[in-house]
Amino acid sequence: MTVAFRPRPSVVRRDSGIYAYERALARRGLTPIAGVDEAGRGACAGPLVVAAVILRKEINGLGDSKLLSAPVRERLYERIVDTAHVGVVIIPPGEIDARGLHKCNVSGMRRAVARLSCDPGYILTDGFPVPGLPAPSLAVWKGDQVAACVAAASIVAKVTRDRLMVALDDDYPLYGFAEHKGYVTPQHRLALGAHGPCPHHRYSFVTVAREMGENEMGAGVA
Repeated sequence: MTVAFRPRPSVVRRDSGIYAYERALARRGLTPIAGVDEAGRGACAGPLVVAAVILRKEINGLGDSKLLSAPVRERLYERIVDTAHVGVVIIPPGEIDARGLHKCNVSGMRRAVARLSCDPGYILTDGFPVPGLPAPSLAVWKGDQVAACVAAASIVAKVTRDRLMVALDDDYPLYGFAEHKGYVTPQHRLALGAHGPCPHHRYSFVTVAREMGENEMGAGVA
């Protein structure tokens, strides 16, 4: 009878540094290790961006992209894309409306891993498990804060998305996309109320749907 190989379990302490997961997996021969994360999940406008990263060398300063300043993110982004294997998927608002956010997120993670230029031996995903990945995987709670490859993926996803939103601001300057990046803020709510949604808003999201309904009611009364 053939017995499937199962690596001995490792205990990874969350205070062991951001490379602890990668080192524990490498000791079991489970390399290379890909980290996967997204940016834009909570926004009501703009795309969802998913990134997968396999680090080929350690990079100092990696962490949750949301907790880093924009200049630091940009500097780390350049180092990551110059030295790591990177796969990026951009999912437009129309696809999010048609398929649903979570389905797009899960399929985006699969697609980002498929775009890596080498095959991973193990995959760490941020927050929730992703079925159908091409290698063994583990969902890591707040992975962008405790696993270097996930942190790198979060930086790539956020910088990519932020640049897209700044470019979108040139075409739709009334909404302030360069400032809030499509997330719900008082400024964004005011712009939606005054101008209604643009083609890059997610019409299935409550904030946008509410403004569409109120605008249509107002037009009917007029």
